[in-house]
Amino acid sequence: MQTQQKPTLVSVIAWTTLASGIVNLFWGLIASGTALATIVGIFCTPVTILPTILGVFEIIYAAKLLSNPAQPVQPSNSIAIFEIACALTGNIFAMVVGILALVFYNDLTVKDYFARLNGTLVPAAPVVSSPSALAPEPGPSDPAHIQESPSSEGEETPKG
Repeated sequence: MQTQQKPTLVSVIAWTTLASGIVNLFWGLIASGTALATIVGIFCTPVTILPTILGVFEIIYAAKLLSNPAQPVQPSNSIAIFEIACALTGNIFAMVVGILALVFYNDLTVKDYFARLNGTLVPAAPVVSSPSALAPEPGPSDPAHIQESPSSEGEETPKG
């Protein structure tokens, strides 16, 4: 079996997702414990437990990315989006990790790595159907298509 080297950005995604998962795990547990200390907080506990659940998913995803040999896994845009949404709970670190993950997922080397890992083909470049598609068609603002009026410049028509 052929092993392939992970791009640096994939390793960065994996390690930052793991760190964010650990932070979210503790963040949610501390927020839930604090919320349970008050009567009103008991009703807020379902909201405060959400970062803990996200933290578990982040740790599982990061473990799949860091495994050797690599497991077939898709880029997880949903985890990155939920990390950004963690800003609503006050966790700015998870928000930064989510933004970086989304940026890194759009890198060509990362896209190529995930395509090779999952056995799918990614087109290298867009295919142009014909050269005429590249050249714009002349329009009315093109000087070659502006027609002069049939009357000469010196003559004026009488306004009656």
